[in-house]
Amino acid sequence: MAKQEKEDKKQGNQINIELSEETAEGVYANLAMIAHSSSEFVIDFIRLMPGVPKAKVKSRVVITPEHAKRLLTALQENIDKFESTFGGIKQVEEAPKFPMNFGGTIGEA
Repeated sequence: MAKQEKEDKKQGNQINIELSEETAEGVYANLAMIAHSSSEFVIDFIRLMPGVPKAKVKSRVVITPEHAKRLLTALQENIDKFESTFGGIKQVEEAPKFPMNFGGTIGEA
């Protein structure tokens, strides 16, 4: 095998990822809804705001079942690392109530 071909194969294992400034800013979401079919998982990241009756999907990600399983594993590994550094993540057993008031009182004008 020629030297150039070996170098091309070596570089084939690397992924060059581009992150635009706009994407790097991120999008805040405080709810995720997940649906699936036999061939894909659809994850909608949603922003619920207090006092606003309509929530907005901020981003939708569609992935294969295999990638969904990889995402689950990666999230679990990262949660384990986070908790070993910062302590356990507190979780409320009950599901969030809608509309959410974010733990404060609802003001009226």
